[in-house]
Amino acid sequence: MIKFGVIKERKNPPDRRVVFSPEGLKKVKSKFPEAYFTVESSDIRIFKDAAYKEAGFTVSDNLSDCDVKLGVKEVPISDLVPGKKYFFFSHTIKKQPYNKDLLRAILDKNIELYDHEVIVNEKGFRLIGFGRYAGIVGAYNGFRAWGLKNDTFLLPKAETLADQKALELELSKIELPNIKIVLTGKGKVGGGAKEILDAMNIHEVSVEDYLSKTFNHAVYVQIDVLDYNKRKDGLVKDKNDFYKNPQEYESDFMRFAKMSDMYIAGHFFGDGAPFLFTREDAKSVDFNIKLVADVSCDIDGPVASTLRASTITDPIYGYNPETETEIDYKDPKAIVVMAVDNLPCELPKDASEGFGEMFLEYVIPAFFNNDKDGVLERARMTKGGKLTKRFSYLQDYVDGKE
Repeated sequence: MIKFGVIKERKNPPDRRVVFSPEGLKKVKSKFPEAYFTVESSDIRIFKDAAYKEAGFTVSDNLSDCDVKLGVKEVPISDLVPGKKYFFFSHTIKKQPYNKDLLRAILDKNIELYDHEVIVNEKGFRLIGFGRYAGIVGAYNGFRAWGLKNDTFLLPKAETLADQKALELELSKIELPNIKIVLTGKGKVGGGAKEILDAMNIHEVSVEDYLSKTFNHAVYVQIDVLDYNKRKDGLVKDKNDFYKNPQEYESDFMRFAKMSDMYIAGHFFGDGAPFLFTREDAKSVDFNIKLVADVSCDIDGPVASTLRASTITDPIYGYNPETETEIDYKDPKAIVVMAVDNLPCELPKDASEGFGEMFLEYVIPAFFNNDKDGVLERARMTKGGKLTKRFSYLQDYVDGKE
């Protein structure tokens, strides 16, 4: 028997998500009867304590007998229990300065940390995450911002709606002008945004048609890395070449910026890759984008208008391309920016259910098959008070040398 604890989220602002819903835990038990779960009582979780009790699970304030603790966001240092195994997003793998002390505490307390972000297959592709839901909410928020900017329609905040179907129902009530929308990224985030665009019956067109034709209705194009980047030497290569040699490429995004009214950024931005558009690009008379829904939200990076992350409470701001500064989004000079960096929190029920399905498929079996595929081994960041070999690059970060 392995004893798992579903922990209460304690980070501020409060996060209502959870690794497993009550129904999700029932599915785990049906497949792995030897898995034992205790759910820590929580007054903020999207699923009430009573729902877990009704599903047959123990709800308690005491998880001391649980070996493996499952959470979503960072656990406050004061709440870390020495000698346990923890799963959560630690936000340390990129040497984030604000969580240096957290990683030090994890090592000091001899905790085995498994970070959701590095639960990957043998090729390094992520197996679980909330990306799809970031794309869904990000696209919705983009259209909400469009209506607010232009005073054409008023959509409720996503966090006030029950689920994705409710978001789609609200979007079905609005009418868009014949705008052109460009969506970058074909991963989980881009796929989530595409679900919304398709649910709205916005017509998807090819790159060629998007760049050369006019339409009397709203259209969108979903583009991948070789659509918005090109080799400096003009040679045509494949995506693998771009990932291996990003420094050999330059942005080719301006041809889309010239033709687009709205941009949904759902790409992954790798080290060394060219910026999609720079601050100078945004000053160009050819730059036509009026609204950016930056789901990827890399600050002061590939999307020049993203000066900062915005919040669920205050999700929209304006970017003045001439002064390169933030202004009111209603200002006529403003490019509207939606850059909330915790979008899945606005859809906690769907996001939790989807996350639990992935965790059951890819992670739970590893506890009972001797980790035959190496999933746990790859995701384990710390063991025995030390960083594992895979994460030894973080040693200088932990030591305060960088």
